[in-house]
Amino acid sequence: MIVSKSQASAEMAAIDDVARRVKQSRMYRITGQITILWGVLDFVRYGVEALTPPAAQGWNWLFVEAAGVALTLALIARAPRRPDWAVGRIFAGYVLVYGFGLLWSYGLGHFDGRQASVFWHTLFLFGYCLAGLWFGYGFLVLGLGVTAAIFAAYLFAGALFFPALAIVSGLGFVLCGLWMLRA
Repeated sequence: MIVSKSQASAEMAAIDDVARRVKQSRMYRITGQITILWGVLDFVRYGVEALTPPAAQGWNWLFVEAAGVALTLALIARAPRRPDWAVGRIFAGYVLVYGFGLLWSYGLGHFDGRQASVFWHTLFLFGYCLAGLWFGYGFLVLGLGVTAAIFAAYLFAGALFFPALAIVSGLGFVLCGLWMLRA
């Protein structure tokens, strides 16, 4: 069987397209698991904060963030066919984002509790939006959609902001993660 140059080019393009979609599907699968993890952690965090005295709430935040980062790195470490550099670079990314956030939260911004919660959520969601420019629009949709829901809770929930944030953020991340698992 003789294949023309144009047919060979079309077949190679089709193979490249399938390879790109498989790679994106693998990325969405691991990211979906991580997104669900953070959604559950957010829901638990704000549920616990509603039940604990204000003096203990800072420790809740620290524990949940540390557990989330450790579990995220564990999920990435066990992912099949991940690059060798992935865990180290993602950990370095967390260090940079947390450093930037702490600089603004405590050095320059002086946010109250509600403002700090919105800031930290949108800081990480901005990362999702940026990832959407390289890894697929699902990340962009996730980042913009959950950000909009968080801002709506900030503007309209009043005294019920933290329970609303538990639902909006926790449920938003879980639903987005489930959607990414299907992609």
